[in-house]
Parts: sequence; C-alpha cells; structure tokens
Amino acid sequence: MREVMRELAGWWGAGATVGMGTVVAIRGSSPREPGASMVVGPTGEVVGSVSGGCVEAAVYELSREAAATGKPALVRYGSSGGDPYAPGLTCGGRLDVFASPVSADTFPGLDGVARDVYAGRPVAVATIVEHPDAAIVGQRLVVRPQQPGMADRPAPASLDSSASLPGRVGDAVTADARGLLAAGRSECLSYGPRGQRRGEGLQVFVQSFAPPPRMLVLGGIDYAAAVARIGSFLGYRVTVCDARPLFATPDRFPDAAEVVVDWPHRYLQREAQAGNLDVRTVVCVLTHDPKFDVPVLSLALRLPQLGYIGAMGSRQTHLERLERLRAAGLTDIELSRLSSPVGLDLGGRTPEETAVSIAAEIIAARSGASGARLRDLDKPIHRPGS
Repeated sequence: MREVMRELAGWWGAGATVGMGTVVAIRGSSPREPGASMVVGPTGEVVGSVSGGCVEAAVYELSREAAATGKPALVRYGSSGGDPYAPGLTCGGRLDVFASPVSADTFPGLDGVARDVYAGRPVAVATIVEHPDAAIVGQRLVVRPQQPGMADRPAPASLDSSASLPGRVGDAVTADARGLLAAGRSECLSYGPRGQRRGEGLQVFVQSFAPPPRMLVLGGIDYAAAVARIGSFLGYRVTVCDARPLFATPDRFPDAAEVVVDWPHRYLQREAQAGNLDVRTVVCVLTHDPKFDVPVLSLALRLPQLGYIGAMGSRQTHLERLERLRAAGLTDIELSRLSSPVGLDLGGRTPEETAVSIAAEIIAARSGASGARLRDLDKPIHRPGS
C-alpha cells in the first residue's frame, strides 16, 4: 500500500470509493512481496502492481468489482494449468490477493495512516481477509506502537462502522501486529473465529509501515560514499559517522540522510541508549584503523538488536583486529557475529564494486541465503514463505 498511498489518500479525501487489491500471502517464487497493492480509481485508472504483469488484468477486474459492489474478496492465483488465457503465475508460485472497497466509510482511519507514513512514524494496518461471518471480512484495525511506560490497553473497535470485532480478537491482533511492526514485517496471521491463536477460520493480514531500516556507515573514507549510495538505493536510511571533520562533510556523502562528526563508538552508544537501533539495523565499519574500529566493534558486537555488523580490512588486518577485540574481553560467540573481511567474494576492487559486495552480503545475511550462484543451486529461487 505504501507505493500507492498518495493517490489512495487523494481519492479518499475527495470522497471517492476505489478498489484496492493487495498481496496478502505468497508461496514459492513470486514477483512481489506481501503488501504490494494495486488501486483502481473512480474512473477506472490504475496505480500500483501486484505481480509485475502475470495477474494484473485479473486483479484489476477483481478490485473494480469490489469497489462497485462493496464486497471484498480473497482470491488465490497459482499456475494457470496450461490454459494460456487463465490468470496465473508463470514462475510457479502462489499469490493470495485480497480486494476490497476503500472509502471514508470503509476505512475512516486512512488519513491518519497516511500522515504516519509520510512522517516516518511506525504504524500497521490489520485487515480481516477471511472469517466465517462475511460481515467481518474487510474490517481493519490501525495499530501503533505501545507508548513506553504506559500500560497496554484493549484494542480499539474495528474501523469499519458496519460491525465490531470481539475484544479478544482485537487484543490478539493488536499484540501480534505490534510484534510484526517492530520487526518491519508484513504477514497473514491465522486465528480461531474468537481470536484464539491456535485455530482456523480467521485470517488477518497485517501490513507494517515501519520507518526505513538504518545503515550506519562508520568511517568517512572514499569507499563509504559508494556504500552510502547503494544503501540508500536499497531503501536504508544511511548515516555516515567519522570523528574527523575534514572527512565527515555532507558534500562528500550526498546520498546519506545525515553525516555525523563524532567518534563512532560514542555515536553508536547514544543511538543505542535512545532506542534508535533495531534488528533491521546494519553497521558497516570501514575505518580499518584500530583506534576507531576496536572501540566501536567492542560495543556493536555486544548489542543484540543489530542485524548485521561488517568490518573492512585485509585478512591480516582482520586477524590483528580479532586479537585486539579478544583482549578487550569479547567472547568467541560475540566475535562470530562479525562479518570480516566484509562482503562476498565477487572479485571487486573499486569502491563501487566493493559496495556491491557488501550489499550482497547484507541481503544474503538478512534472508539467510548462501550467496551462491543460482545456476549452481537445485532449489527454489525464493524461500518458502519469503
């Protein structure tokens, strides 16, 4: 929904009713991730995509019908079974698409969600996509993080005024949605009809609009500019930090969201204490200078919330760095979190080639993939449920 939010909010504000088709679950190879959306406007115009072409026409008709009739629908697309005219995925995967009408009546909280998304504030939308009671299907809850220090409260009533959700369902969905939001994941969850976490009959799609994940590039060397550029391209909010004012300037790092002049370990400590790091945060230490990298790695490798920690340097630099880190008290388990020398074996030498190598390792580590050549693997390209 994020990619169509501006147009969707515009039509919503104008009082129109539009149809929206959203990917809520995938299996096997699939061209788009859960949350990818297509919106059919009031005069038939279309924005967004759910499949990159495979089932676009079918989802267009499905969404247009949802807007015209006011009835949501959950449809599963898989192989076309050899019929060249049937909608299906040529990649052999499976795609579940939920189509629903969107208007001020069916989604009165959309304006608040849009404001949060534009401001970079975390928010999630939980949508009932399957339920024994058809009147429940299509109802939505807007879920935001619990405020620190405040006792949890029951979930709000459904935003769809035509019916209300049992409190137990709302409570369960709110708690689970907050967990997904913290991890920056969108997922379809299953419950019993009354909100039991072990059960079937109730399917809820939680779409998380988390702020962009962070990439901390520590060390203002020439390679850092290339890493910042590819990090920004991948959707990270990039910060470059170096203690030397001569090197840490915005002009040298135009692709970074911010450039900080400070010792990297002091900056990282402040960000950790402020709660600005999470499991999606990646740290790239590019100084390969002991007076900079040993203090910051000693801290980073002890922070459990970081998703990836890489450090640049030759193999000799890596061995000497390990000796210094062990002398600083780090254990073998803590050191095992370190990717050093940083990056995958691509044979690159230039800053740009090295940045691609680092980015490839980050993507592989994030997904739990091997980084091997696809032609040499005898397994699906996409992991089940990914």
